[in-house]
Amino acid sequence: MTLRQQIITIAVVVLGTMTTRFLAFILFPEGKTPPKFISYLGTVLPFAVIGLLVVYCLKDAVFAPFHGLPELIAITVVVLLHLWKKNTLLSIGVGTVVYMVLVQAVFLS
Repeated sequence: MTLRQQIITIAVVVLGTMTTRFLAFILFPEGKTPPKFISYLGTVLPFAVIGLLVVYCLKDAVFAPFHGLPELIAITVVVLLHLWKKNTLLSIGVGTVVYMVLVQAVFLS
């Protein structure tokens, strides 16, 4: 990639990022009530994204005897920890560490 192409690529990425970040504040300024559809999306999309992430993370998992156990254990840890502490970052962080320890040290392929 030439220097010119690199500069154009960076400029396009910056422009796209700035547009997506600032567009919401331009369309829905503070003090103005957003449309009901936008408020609805704000309440529904977080759950939809979590569901999508769960499906994406488990799409290649093989659930057979002794296969898929690290995934199931990590999911159980995340769910139980979140129900107990109600802290998303803690749940995700601990679940990730548990999964990585299980895959790297316990369930060796």
